Amino acid sequence: MSTKPILHRDDPEAEPLVGNIKVTRDDWLNVAMDVLISDGVDQIKVLNLAERMAVSRSSFYWYFKSRQELLDALLARWHATNTAALVAQAKAPADTITAAVCNVHRCVVNTELFDTALDFAVRDWARKSWKVRRALDQSDARRLEALHAMFARYGYSEVEAETRARVLYYMQIGYDLAQLNEPMSTRIAMVPHYLYVFTGVEPKPEEVEEFSAYSMRYWKGEPS
Repeated sequence: MSTKPILHRDDPEAEPLVGNIKVTRDDWLNVAMDVLISDGVDQIKVLNLAERMAVSRSSFYWYFKSRQELLDALLARWHATNTAALVAQAKAPADTITAAVCNVHRCVVNTELFDTALDFAVRDWARKSWKVRRALDQSDARRLEALHAMFARYGYSEVEAETRARVLYYMQIGYDLAQLNEPMSTRIAMVPHYLYVFTGVEPKPEEVEEFSAYSMRYWKGEPS
């Protein structure tokens, strides 16, 4: 579920706006992303966004030449956040493969790191646009390549690294799509078993404890 973005003018920690500026480029992007997630790409219309922010739609053209330029910026932001985050987590240092998978799964529990709702919104968008479909295919390939390389670093053969990367990645997509709404306690209880299935290696208790503590912090809305 998306959270209505705070406009720059309503953020007490933001620098004051000057002159006649009422909203920023990021405001337009943030509200457009909120609409993409909640209502789909067809509802990203300049007038619709302007009404949500209580501004004239003419201010849109201070920042974007066209609606298409805004859509391109949304797609670029998705690449720079979700795709980049998963790749970075797959590359993060870890003593064991199970710890490495825990690093990747931080993307599952930390919405500040990886926005699952945004990912599904882009997948839905891709059904309507060949350009977005191509971008999504490239992103999936990049993510799988990073996961493959992660497994390969820990001595898995090329075929096994590719297989385990696919199982890990596509299982999580299906898991999120199922929207199980299960208690976090249930998910955490399954962590050591999932890690064994993904890697064929028994995780260390301290790895499970560390990941469980991380998960609970974000589940309670207390990121550190």
